[in-house]
Amino acid sequence: MISEQKYIQLCDEFIQCLDESRFYDAHEVLEEIWFPRRFEDNNEIKLLKGFINASVSFELAKKGRKEASKKVWKNYLKYIKLLKQLDSKYIINYKQIAEKIESVRVKIMI
Repeated sequence: MISEQKYIQLCDEFIQCLDESRFYDAHEVLEEIWFPRRFEDNNEIKLLKGFINASVSFELAKKGRKEASKKVWKNYLKYIKLLKQLDSKYIINYKQIAEKIESVRVKIMI
């Protein structure tokens, strides 16, 4: 189990990776939280999967694979809706991540 401090640190690292256009690294950072819990059926884990999908979509776009990027982006859109329903002590972190993802999307034009 990841400590609260480590969880927040990983969320911040994810945002930093997005800032630096290190989308593959962003994916890896958030997988540290998501992967051990991937079989849990709850909205928080699904939202994390959505954030990972967004970073994968950005990486694909960066590599010029626009169609694949758009396909993965649709998965992100499916999961980001869960943010409004979520009751989590990390909600502020998730909102910051969602804002950063949106700002990157505008730059990349997905």
